[in-house]
Amino acid sequence: MSGNAARSGVSVVSRAMAVLTTFDQDHARLTLTEIARRADLPLATAHRLVGELARAGALTRAEGGEYVVGRTLWDVGLLAPVQVDLREVAAPFLQDLYGATLATVHLAVRERLRALYVDRLVGNRSVPVVSRVGSRLPLHSTGVGKVLLAHAPADVREQALLSLEQVTPFTVTQPARLQRQLTRVLTDGFATTSEEMSLGACSVAVPVADRRGDVVAALGIVVASLRRDQGRLVSALTVAAKGIGRSLA
Repeated sequence: MSGNAARSGVSVVSRAMAVLTTFDQDHARLTLTEIARRADLPLATAHRLVGELARAGALTRAEGGEYVVGRTLWDVGLLAPVQVDLREVAAPFLQDLYGATLATVHLAVRERLRALYVDRLVGNRSVPVVSRVGSRLPLHSTGVGKVLLAHAPADVREQALLSLEQVTPFTVTQPARLQRQLTRVLTDGFATTSEEMSLGACSVAVPVADRRGDVVAALGIVVASLRRDQGRLVSALTVAAKGIGRSLA
């Protein structure tokens, strides 16, 4: 879009959307100058719009001076029908899982090549967990992400295998090895990770399928070790996932 703020036919809403859509997974923090450049707006126009969006809570200025997406946008985004239905339906099952395990429980959906965490209950504080509600983490280094990637269309899997980021020394970055893991996910019905997203944390996750059998989300648990309890956790997750799936409209 043109950066001429006075150009006829370009509404304030269009310019505000241009500002907001400058943010993406690879550009989560931007300076005012970067926002103006990426939105193709004059710096003065970007300054005014960013100020208004910040006052409305749509953007937040970080300590370093850069801007990040504000909580207001996340709150509004949660009103999207799919996420509202999924979170409301899944809530009691997440509570049951948390009560039975006292571990961190995750519910995530796929957003392009990332796992978007739509709900989380925090468990044992001694186990490091980097996710939060609204965060987007790599598919290949998280349990819920591996489930979602295994059930994603072939072109998504192919694209993901081209750029496997090394998050920790234990992250799987070899395409052939990850492909074998994804095949196992489809066979076994669950995925695991071992310190692939954060050191000291392991995870196990299962798919959540709707009544048509389409995988719409992944449900996972983060613990310090899976050596003794993997079978029990998989069973608990599977029961909860099936309950969520049956309850989806």
